[in-house]
Amino acid sequence: MIKHIVMWHVRGTSDADKATAIAQVKSSFESLRGQIPGLLHLELGIDTSRIDYACDVVLYTEFDNQDSLNAYASHPEHLRVKQELADLRISRFQVDYTPH
Repeated sequence: MIKHIVMWHVRGTSDADKATAIAQVKSSFESLRGQIPGLLHLELGIDTSRIDYACDVVLYTEFDNQDSLNAYASHPEHLRVKQELADLRISRFQVDYTPH
């Protein structure tokens, strides 16, 4: 198993703008459930801390192996989501790891 975690800061000049962007990120990624072979688990979290250094949204996914994660990167549904969200993010952080 490999875990893939991505965190974003999203655009928005107001709390309402950011909330709309966060809702779009959540909806777009949740649409991938059942669409990607080897994607075992997908979870999205929205920051509640409001700490200035916290990211706005986190994506937590589990894949059965590295090949499945690699295939996800170029899967048409994942590419669709990336395109939908391209203008919403300010920054992105990622960690992939195999639990021991």
